[in-house]
Amino acid sequence: MAAMAMFPLGTVLLPGGVLPLHVFEPRYRDMIRDCLRADGEPEFGQTLIMHGWETGGGDDRAMVGTVARMLQIDAIDQHRYALIAVGTRRLRVNAWLDDDPYPRADVDDWPDTDPDAPGLELHVAASLARVRAAVALAAQLGDQPPSEVLDGDALVDDPLLATYHLATLAPIGPADRFRLLCADGPAHRLDLLDEILDDVEAMLKFRLS
Repeated sequence: MAAMAMFPLGTVLLPGGVLPLHVFEPRYRDMIRDCLRADGEPEFGQTLIMHGWETGGGDDRAMVGTVARMLQIDAIDQHRYALIAVGTRRLRVNAWLDDDPYPRADVDDWPDTDPDAPGLELHVAASLARVRAAVALAAQLGDQPPSEVLDGDALVDDPLLATYHLATLAPIGPADRFRLLCADGPAHRLDLLDEILDDVEAMLKFRLS
């Protein structure tokens, strides 16, 4: 168990995903500076705000999240940072700590179970085809621009990481993406993604009809 600086947001960062941030709240500027001064890679935890607001506190925060490693940080001016981080691994929150001077939590890493499940690569390929189809439908409706998922090699080579990548690329909302983050392992994550895509495809086709 370890205390970690946390950045609750209304979005879900997944392992392998990229998180651009515009940091302007004083407490989060302090957090970023403390992370940069700490030993090792500068990182913080990111969790979904289930209810409430990203600013001012008083929010209801998820108990599962992702460790974000800072890759680039630039000072826009004296009071703002532009930051790019990447999700590296899952975490489970044991307890939220005092928000003074910024949100912190007692966390443990939460590795995926059965990361080398039999048939995972074939399941990833099948799920990629479904995600491509859903993205194409969403693009027809103008919900999102055509994505990289429609062209070429859209996924990373690691099948486990690819299950997270598919969850990032799929045209779904934060609540469904959080459900995929919480799946025990990659096979379960792909099964759940297939269920979610059943509903997404039905809704998109209805809107196109």
